[in-house]
Amino acid sequence: MCYEDSVSEAPVSPADATARIAALEALLARANAALAARDLLIDTLRGQIARLRRMQFGASSEKLGREIEQLELALEELETERNAPGPEMADSGVAVRPVPVRSLPAHLPREDVIHEPASGACTCPDCGGALRPLGSDAHEMLDIVPVRWRVVRNVRPKYSCRSCDKIVQAPVPVRAVARGKATFATLAHVVVSKFDHHLPLYRQAEMMAAQGLDIDRSTLAGWTGQAAVLLDPIVSRIRDEVLKADKIHADDTPVPVLDPGRGKTATGRLWVYAADDQASGGTAPRATWYRFTPDRTAAHPMAHLAGFRGFLQADAYAGYDGLYRGGVTEVACWAHFRRKVFDLHERSPTPLTTDILERIGAIYAVEAEVRGQPPDIRCCVRQERSKPLVEALREVLDAALRHLSPRSDMAKAIAYGTKRWQALSRFLGEGRLEIDNNIAERALRGVAIGRRNWLFAGSRAGGERAAAIYTVIQTCKANGVDPQAYIADVIAKVAGDWPASRWDELMPWNWMPQVDQSTAQAA
Repeated sequence: MCYEDSVSEAPVSPADATARIAALEALLARANAALAARDLLIDTLRGQIARLRRMQFGASSEKLGREIEQLELALEELETERNAPGPEMADSGVAVRPVPVRSLPAHLPREDVIHEPASGACTCPDCGGALRPLGSDAHEMLDIVPVRWRVVRNVRPKYSCRSCDKIVQAPVPVRAVARGKATFATLAHVVVSKFDHHLPLYRQAEMMAAQGLDIDRSTLAGWTGQAAVLLDPIVSRIRDEVLKADKIHADDTPVPVLDPGRGKTATGRLWVYAADDQASGGTAPRATWYRFTPDRTAAHPMAHLAGFRGFLQADAYAGYDGLYRGGVTEVACWAHFRRKVFDLHERSPTPLTTDILERIGAIYAVEAEVRGQPPDIRCCVRQERSKPLVEALREVLDAALRHLSPRSDMAKAIAYGTKRWQALSRFLGEGRLEIDNNIAERALRGVAIGRRNWLFAGSRAGGERAAAIYTVIQTCKANGVDPQAYIADVIAKVAGDWPASRWDELMPWNWMPQVDQSTAQAA
């Protein structure tokens, strides 16, 4: 017997067993206390919302309305956290604590999908005898098609063999949510409506109610969490695709983080890392990866891009400096420099601001002409036409700095560019690089719109879940793929044990919509 076996079979003394049991009981007590505290907070928020709705009248109604929305959003994230599958169930894709749905409304149209046995409905797979109908099993799930809701009935006929009495029936189709009544298309609709169309779950519930469909917001929250779990392998592959690129565009944006327990709003960050060489004629996949962090310390981009050694196109955030010292090549953004001057020009135009903006505009005009061209052509044109423009602009900036007070706003705006001149000029000698970081900024525009309509709760998991879903949605859009159709199809395949050797087929840049994409079949 090996050493490990002898150790594992060694008897445990009564004292050790008692100590282990006590430790496990203490751990269970702490877990139960945490769950009870969360449930208490959910009940408290529900009570506060109900009280504020009763008070909502008169001159203070607008202020109370905003407060109600904040509490609704906090409750939404807490319920998503409570109903989301735990780590131990991530591989199976089955929710630990599914929220039951009421019986589906009778007025919704029904569509039966018949699941016959794989061997057919005529011959017994065991003895070859003839099969006869023996009834069927059916369950209903909520499904959505454009403009209208419907109920899909999954019917599984039963057959018995006339010769050996064997019962033959198709297996139960995989469900989007354990014991739930929603198809994969419904989950995709809820997720895309929230994170791409900027509709919080409580507003979606109100819209459904107006259509005669009574679905609790907590149920929608559970569906959102389940969809995020099923998308996890896709998110991991997108991250890998971004990190293996030799040029990454990076940016970040503040995201309000609601913490009801402390009665205040904190500020988290949503970071984006985009790989996109389309402007230089590249054919590599366009991938956009998001990460959520509770703050903006330099440790986060250092951790996100650990091991990356290519070009980083970003703003002047000092948190990237550690990456540049570690072998990453900085590429600065002309749009940020131009914005510094434009803000002053808009407030008080001068001949100097006008001249600088016109010179930068001339450089951008060259970029417009070479957009989409191969890197070697872009590089040649930049050396021939853009480089003289950049050198002439630098002479204008240096001359201006000699006459301006160092403390003036104009001097500070110009110094922003001159201090980063090497990084700003790097695009001239490398055709793959861009003149600015607009690729990353465009990837955050949807977040800027969405954060007006929803807030994260105090849970870090809520921010990470949003970052994961943004990763899939924005990568789909970057590759010209409909996010809702994609998510509905892919999470169905993931839940159906899609082989790991074929993950690449599910990536947005490889995925092809089905000719007859029946969401009922996907369910």
